This record gives sequence, structure tokens and C-alpha cells, in this order.
Amino acid sequence: MAFSNNHTLISRATKVVGDLHFTGELQLEGKVTGNIIAEDEKDAKLVIAETGVVEGEVRSPVVVVNGKVIGNIYSSKHLELAAKGNVTGTIHYYSIEMVKGAQVNGSMVNKQKESASVLDISIAKG
Repeated sequence: MAFSNNHTLISRATKVVGDLHFTGELQLEGKVTGNIIAEDEKDAKLVIAETGVVEGEVRSPVVVVNGKVIGNIYSSKHLELAAKGNVTGTIHYYSIEMVKGAQVNGSMVNKQKESASVLDISIAKG
């Protein structure tokens, strides 16, 4: 999977208050209190490192969580929950990879099944 050349790092000593919009790849080692939204829905990746914390909603095609997220995650391509990943909220995903040790306190919604159900209903009505 090819990603753009836009790389942004939020270091562990940084705290952001408010919504954060990005393109390309965002590496979060600090704390964001607000929503993180990928502007380019087809070619964006968010990596939340072990020291990273998000208190808000996350929207990105590709998401890797090895830190803490308190809020809902919307991943339209791939979601990886790494060994130290901790999510409190609802996870909406298309494909998921969950490593031993990752924790989820909330619901998991498979968007693949949701799309198939809508397709089945459309075919049945047709």
C-alpha cells in the first residue's frame, strides 16, 4: 500500500487541544484532546504510538493503535490493534488485526458485513 510523502510527528511532549485534520501519515506520541480526521480518505494512515493518547473520535482509512483511545474509531480500510493498544469506545472497521495484549472496552462493528447486508436488501427488492 503506497502512502503519500506527507509525514507528521506529534512528539510525546506535545499536547493538542482541538480537532486535528491531516493528510498522509500522522505518528502520534503525545496527547490529542479532540477529534483526529484524515482529510484524504483513500491515502491516510494514523499511528498511535505506545505513549500516544487520543480523547476523541478517530477517522482514518488505516489506523494502528499501540497507545490509548477514548472515543470511537472509524477505519475504512485496515485497523491494527497492537499489543499495548487500549480502546474505550466503538470500533468501526473493514479489516482488523488484533495482537495478543490489545484491549477493547466497547463494541466492534464490521463494515464489510454492513455493506453486504445493504447489498442483499437491494437485490431482494430488485
